Amino acid sequence: MKILMGTTNPGKIEGARQAFSKYFEDVEVEGVSVTSEVGDQPINEEIFIGAKNRVKNVIKYAKENNIDADYYIASEAGITNSLGNWIDINAAVVESKDGLQSVGTSQGFPIPEKYIEEIKATELGKVMDKLFHKKDFAKGKGGISVLTKDEISRIDLTKNAFIMALTMHINGELWK
Repeated sequence: MKILMGTTNPGKIEGARQAFSKYFEDVEVEGVSVTSEVGDQPINEEIFIGAKNRVKNVIKYAKENNIDADYYIASEAGITNSLGNWIDINAAVVESKDGLQSVGTSQGFPIPEKYIEEIKATELGKVMDKLFHKKDFAKGKGGISVLTKDEISRIDLTKNAFIMALTMHINGELWK
């Protein structure tokens, strides 16, 4: 199964591969650098807008380069206060080659209010790099691995967001 993903981030690609491998055999996820058309730090509805834009742009890339895939996917991490407190979530969008699109999210983790303005001005990954004296948290296990003492990684958050989005594809009869 060929999956084209709108990112080259190795942690996100691995999370997607793990999610799809739970339900399909011979999963190949190819990452492509495409734009989200939202800011570097997506906030609230920009999280889903960014993920949907990445899917739209990866489909465009595939058409321009004569690439056929079974699924076109993307994930976008961002911060939201839509439930009253600031949390970081991952949104996943999965679109099948026949155009069925679904969305899902990961579990979220709380963000201390005192860092919100700095995160909005830059991005969560850069603030976490600074706080924990690391580099490129977002490309590997993510800052969540430090916050949970290696219990949950960015790969896990991405995998879970894709599993949630895949529920529509693996149980399609419920949506017909």
